[in-house]
Amino acid sequence: MKRDVKQKKADDLRNELVAARSVILSGFEGITVSQDFELRRKLEDAGAKYRVAKNTVIERAAHDTPIASVVETLRGTTSLAYTATDPVTLAKAITTYAKENPVLVFKTGVVEGRVISLEDLNAIAALPSRDELLSRAMFLVNSPAQRVASALAGVARNLACVIQQGIKEKKFQDTAGS
Repeated sequence: MKRDVKQKKADDLRNELVAARSVILSGFEGITVSQDFELRRKLEDAGAKYRVAKNTVIERAAHDTPIASVVETLRGTTSLAYTATDPVTLAKAITTYAKENPVLVFKTGVVEGRVISLEDLNAIAALPSRDELLSRAMFLVNSPAQRVASALAGVARNLACVIQQGIKEKKFQDTAGS
């Protein structure tokens, strides 16, 4: 590959890495075409991008990005999975796939500018997704209002029950005629 073509690929990758909130680098030596296709599909469903690139291209692309420090030691075949959206979804997709296909080996990663280890990746994957966290927060915000409404409805319901019981027991007789 000519130098200007390599530089163009590195520039394209750099533009994507600058926008990425999380990047996971992995080794995939021995992966079959069907396994690679399955991984790409799962990552695409998670809203992430997946790319296989030469280590030198990755090093050029990573210059002055958050992953610059971790790409200097890359060896062997390397793939990048990255996303500009939810890092938890990417971590879940990668860890789930790696459990099913041990051919994919985690090398390193950067999430929100912080270098992560395999343990960190597993911890991130165990977190609830962004949508689930928002749902929980909305429930907590909405919960006190529901309790107030329920308490107010309970008072009215209890009053109605007392009045109905009094009518049944004829406690509310017309005293005007006596």
